[in-house]
Amino acid sequence: MALSYPEIDPILFQLGPVAIRWYGLSYAFGIILGMMTAKWLVRKHDTIPITERQFEDFTLWAVMGVVLGGRLGFVVFYHPIYFLENPLEALSIWNGGMSFHGGLVGVLVAMALYSRSQGFAFLALADVVACVVPIGLGLGRIANFINAELWGRVTDYPWGMVFPNAGMLPRHPSQLYEAMLEGVVLLIILQWLARCSERWQPSGQLGGVFLMGYGLFRIIGEFFREPDAHIGLLAGGVTWGQILSLPMVVSGLFLFMWSVRRK
Repeated sequence: MALSYPEIDPILFQLGPVAIRWYGLSYAFGIILGMMTAKWLVRKHDTIPITERQFEDFTLWAVMGVVLGGRLGFVVFYHPIYFLENPLEALSIWNGGMSFHGGLVGVLVAMALYSRSQGFAFLALADVVACVVPIGLGLGRIANFINAELWGRVTDYPWGMVFPNAGMLPRHPSQLYEAMLEGVVLLIILQWLARCSERWQPSGQLGGVFLMGYGLFRIIGEFFREPDAHIGLLAGGVTWGQILSLPMVVSGLFLFMWSVRRK
């Protein structure tokens, strides 16, 4: 037995040639909700050396980092040979193809440049950003589910689903697993840690927790997610997503330990 996939039109509504897609809305709402949450944190903790206006201005930098870094990461990490042969296709963002790990690098570069231009500590901005990123991650995974993409591996569990264009066998709804782990659970952990202390002083600890948490949850989620068809499973049965997530766990652990000792 398997659950029926709830066929949801990826296009919310269309006005002539302009189509409003759930996937695009997930990015937009993630950015808006993330900015609102960050501004709330800035108001609540007077030890954060960033103003609400500065965070509003940084939002544009973050968007550019996500888009450029995410696309470049997709090109370099997942399809390097194809885009070497078809370089102009790398600019076709509207055809889909974004990498979280590339987007992370893009946002880190944007944070470094913006914090330097404004004269406050990079790690202070990193801690605040880390607290709100899971909002966008969770919404993005839900959008993947609506698009019936990035489905899971074949399963005989009763909640397996038969996805369009994925064959007749039921599969894990891994997009929802990742939305729960990378979105809801990680958000709760970070928000709880941020509220534990009335005198929270951003110093890189929450940035380290985010890197560790996302890396671990992504590694877990990859056990249920169907590997990329052109890459498949690597030696030892690991996936490319797990390989890319392992350095996040290690660097997050070092950042957390370093910031605790430094504090």
